[in-house]
Amino acid sequence: MDHNPFLARRLAAARGAIEQPQNLEWQTRAAPPTGFENRLGDALERVFADGAETLAEVVARLNAMPFPDAEGRPWTEASFREAMARLGA
Repeated sequence: MDHNPFLARRLAAARGAIEQPQNLEWQTRAAPPTGFENRLGDALERVFADGAETLAEVVARLNAMPFPDAEGRPWTEASFREAMARLGA
């Protein structure tokens, strides 16, 4: 399973019934990853395998692939930080 279905809905206890949630501790996503998220993960694996260690190196290598951001634009350090904050939330 590529996401935790219990995060997508609120647990509700009805009178006389107790719902037993499952703790899928290895997965904290409420929905499956998008195609862009999967491609970004693959691109980042290549970037880090190639030795990138700084944010500037990551951004430069993504742009050299080329692997644009979700809007089709070249990455900047600011746009990469924003994407990581949004995707990691």
